[in-house]
Amino acid sequence: MREAFPFKLGISAINWANEDVLRLGDHYSGETILSEMASLGYAGTEMSRKFPSHVQSLKALLENKGMSLASQWKGVLFSDAARHNAELEGYRKHVLFLKEMGCKTVVTCELGGSTIGDPRRGENEADVRPLTDFEWNAMIDGLEKAGQICREHDMQLVYHYHMGTNVETKEQIDRLMQESNPELVHLLFDSGHAYYAGAEPMEILAEYADRIKHVHLKDVRKDVLEHVRRDGIDFKSSVLENVFTVPGDGILDFKPILQTLKDQTYSGWVIIEAEQDPDVKNPYTYARLSKQYIDRIWKEIR
Repeated sequence: MREAFPFKLGISAINWANEDVLRLGDHYSGETILSEMASLGYAGTEMSRKFPSHVQSLKALLENKGMSLASQWKGVLFSDAARHNAELEGYRKHVLFLKEMGCKTVVTCELGGSTIGDPRRGENEADVRPLTDFEWNAMIDGLEKAGQICREHDMQLVYHYHMGTNVETKEQIDRLMQESNPELVHLLFDSGHAYYAGAEPMEILAEYADRIKHVHLKDVRKDVLEHVRRDGIDFKSSVLENVFTVPGDGILDFKPILQTLKDQTYSGWVIIEAEQDPDVKNPYTYARLSKQYIDRIWKEIR
């Protein structure tokens, strides 16, 4: 049964089949993932490597489950000015695909210098390579051009700050927000990545309320994060250590977050997310746990 929220509550397929560490959940099918989500009352999800990439096939599968597509991650290399034309061409195709799927936001993340998808770096490089000021400015320029493409199609670019990239800390988020056009570059609020990077999630939520157009709710296992920090474990390895979990199972209190979203009259997508090993942390069990937790605290704040 679906609770009546003013926003749209969905859950990420990454809880079942990881997008960065491909062996995690590789045995799950898109059919199984969507069936389990729908049975728990989630209204939608984000694109997965386990879903069909053809628009009509994807629409048919989602409609069969009574679900919608919220968005899809798009990693970009705008920090490399020489790649702008090719990157923007690919971005436009991505926008058109999401538009056909009825999406309103495009989840976007700069991968330059990152440990999670920069094709110019070695697979075993574990430290983020900081962007130069020239590269940073090229990134901003590319993001604004991509944001203009989104606006032309009545959509919005939402920037996903993310561990293992050049925009992960509060200071980096602030710089991005200060130096980019607020009409073209919006923000994805991610509670788990904020906390992991040492920020206070509620501070980001309050400070950038007018720019937040998409939300990821994930929790953090405090003991695992302390272990990760103490032993200098890199981000990808921390995922294998199950540093993230779903809301209701970690250190974060989501009641004030939901209260703030309500007070801000937020009406976009709220996606439950937790990159963890599905063979150790059963995704259906954790999706049910989180849905029950969100339903319970929502009743308390209404």
